[in-house]
Amino acid sequence: MTKAEMIEKIAKDAGISKTAAAKAYGSFLDGIKGGLKTRGSKVNIFGFGTFKKVYRKTRKGRNPQTGEQIKIKGRNAVTFKASKNLV
Repeated sequence: MTKAEMIEKIAKDAGISKTAAAKAYGSFLDGIKGGLKTRGSKVNIFGFGTFKKVYRKTRKGRNPQTGEQIKIKGRNAVTFKASKNLV
């Protein structure tokens, strides 16, 4: 499902305009982003799943075109584990 399809479904199910549904969708994502920044490294939505911020360590990689070995910097990433009720 794409973002546009999700917004269309939200609008249809809630009986609101696509503009309002897009704002609600954006607000939901902003809430998750904000929760990961302010609450530490975890956002749990009961019945849906858990978003968790993890740090990916610096590692070695390889340029597939040249075969040259490169260093991939460490960075923060987000993982998602679906609730048992969702799957």
